[in-house]
Amino acid sequence: MKPHLQIVKIGGGVLEDTEKLSAALHAFAQLEGAKILVHGGGKLATDFGHKLGITSQMIEGRRVTNEESLVLITMVYAGLVNKKMVAQLQGMRCNAIGLTGADANLIKATIRPKHPIDFGFVGDVARVDVAGIEGVLNLRMTPVFCAITHDAAGQLLNTNADTIAAEIAAAMSDQYDTTLFYCFDKKGVLNDINDEHSVIESIDETRYVQLKKEQRIAQGMLPKLANSFNALHRGVTRVCIGSVPMLSDTQYPRTTLFLHHE
Repeated sequence: MKPHLQIVKIGGGVLEDTEKLSAALHAFAQLEGAKILVHGGGKLATDFGHKLGITSQMIEGRRVTNEESLVLITMVYAGLVNKKMVAQLQGMRCNAIGLTGADANLIKATIRPKHPIDFGFVGDVARVDVAGIEGVLNLRMTPVFCAITHDAAGQLLNTNADTIAAEIAAAMSDQYDTTLFYCFDKKGVLNDINDEHSVIESIDETRYVQLKKEQRIAQGMLPKLANSFNALHRGVTRVCIGSVPMLSDTQYPRTTLFLHHE
């Protein structure tokens, strides 16, 4: 029987809200067994950019990362946000270690093609070092990955945190029974974006295609679902989307994703 590994990605309004973030880290720290935390920090980077006179350019909801923006997000993601979270987890008796993909060459990425849209220094994950991450876990340390990778040739790259979480979960699934949690400020995938209680409890791939065709899923949720089903196809056992309480309360509302309902 494979050991269990839980990968938790936190984002959305959770990172910007001190109380929500503290609750998320506390719930994560209480998870038993091997676990990995992944985070972004886009809104915080945008806010710091405004203070420094650096304007963020977004296309289709994704950040264009020029050289100036890369410096900014590296400082915010890998520095301020990551280390504050690591410090908080240490205070909760969770032996966390903050990482980028460049550290120990754990996540290699390739720069995204310039056509049809040039996103600048944005990377797509090419390889996850399973043995390296397993080595960290075997030292009884908890990896906390920010959304920075590298190309193994000296260049840091901005990589979507949802994608990093899904790629880690998929890569580790040969060695572990993996569960992927996407935690944000909604209770799950909503049937009605204006009704926070209209959580769709389960979605298999057939229903996902239908909901997408009917344009019933919020645009911002589509990449998360695409990452989720990609991870399931590559061996991840289960994917859950919802708010922080689902980490500690198995009865709390959430959306669970399946390839096929039995």
